[in-house]
Amino acid sequence: MYLSTIGRPKAADLRRLPVSANVFALGAVSLVTDVSAEMVTAVLPLYLVLGLQLSPAAYGVIDGTYTGATALLRIVGGYVADRVRSRKTIAGIGYALSAVAKLGLLAAGRSVGAVGLVIAVDRTGKGLRTAPRDALITLSTPPDALGRAFGVHRAMDSFGAFLGPLVALAVLAAAGQSFDAVFVTSFCIAVLGVVLLVLFVRDRRDPQPVAVPVSPRSAVSLLRAAPVRRLVLAACLLGLATVGDGFVYLLLQRRVELSAGWFPLLAVGTSLSYLLLAAPLGALADRIGRLPVMLAGYSTLVAVYLLLFGPLDGWLLIVLTVGLYGAFYAATDGVLMALSGPLLPEQLRTTGIAVIQTGQALAYLASSVLFGIAWQAWGPAAASRAAAAGVVLAIIATAMLLARRAGVES
Repeated sequence: MYLSTIGRPKAADLRRLPVSANVFALGAVSLVTDVSAEMVTAVLPLYLVLGLQLSPAAYGVIDGTYTGATALLRIVGGYVADRVRSRKTIAGIGYALSAVAKLGLLAAGRSVGAVGLVIAVDRTGKGLRTAPRDALITLSTPPDALGRAFGVHRAMDSFGAFLGPLVALAVLAAAGQSFDAVFVTSFCIAVLGVVLLVLFVRDRRDPQPVAVPVSPRSAVSLLRAAPVRRLVLAACLLGLATVGDGFVYLLLQRRVELSAGWFPLLAVGTSLSYLLLAAPLGALADRIGRLPVMLAGYSTLVAVYLLLFGPLDGWLLIVLTVGLYGAFYAATDGVLMALSGPLLPEQLRTTGIAVIQTGQALAYLASSVLFGIAWQAWGPAAASRAAAAGVVLAIIATAMLLARRAGVES
């Protein structure tokens, strides 16, 4: 239904479809790629902490690296994509780098340094591809349907994240608990994602000449606009208040004394919740405002952090925590990008998205390191409550920065 009109459909046609063909194709690429990525991600925290005996502080450094250490490459990728007017090419390079990194894990073995280097390469790929991909979504969708488009894309992405840990468990069971088999299978699936990108995604090219040449000066000028500055600052504050997934799952596993064999299913539960809620919450954001939905999502994150050391226990705690954690992602991930798109000029759309994502990723790097240190110094309960307080402060600050009177449309 969707792939029959891949290209640059008219706005009226886009409104008659749940999403445009290009958005659906990008969602298919993300779905397959996330199966590959989550096969590795689901077992990595347990492998590093229990297998390699890393301390919480050391794990915080690795976890921060996983998202933030190569964050500046997001700006490079976004700027180059705008400069050469070929977002698909830059995204393809990023997807290919992440695929190759899966084979790098075979050579890393039990070396923490080598694992960190391979993770950095993988995140370099993600850094290069994320902004061009999200820019293609905004350029393939009418402004009033961006929440729905990002919701559908993130739902497809989260379906891949839902399947990834299950595939990893199946491979481990079939291969006698061999991590090498997981890495090879993950690589093969990642290659399929690159093939889908090449065959089905179309670069959105504007036939009109670019009004403002793309240059370092014009890119820097983005931050001269007050709404963009506020949005970047808000993204940094929210990133600084967000603890990595691995920490949440490790704390939950310790709290309920979950066996190692069940650990990957925590990510499956989160992804299932995300999958079910991403599209409805994206559509809701288009109707009632993107900022209220995003702030409500961060409010659920406060509940997650408090639940980790609250009165509940057992399977009820697991179900409620992963359900709320998935709701947090569904209400915030794509909604932030939908909020950003209309504020950015088309010729610098990818660069602007990259700047916002880079700020958030660098803040996330700091957050992971600080939380690991807090866990080790104060204990997990105090660290989790401090994280919850940090999210509350970030919500208040974001509401003040991005209120309608500040010039950001919800």
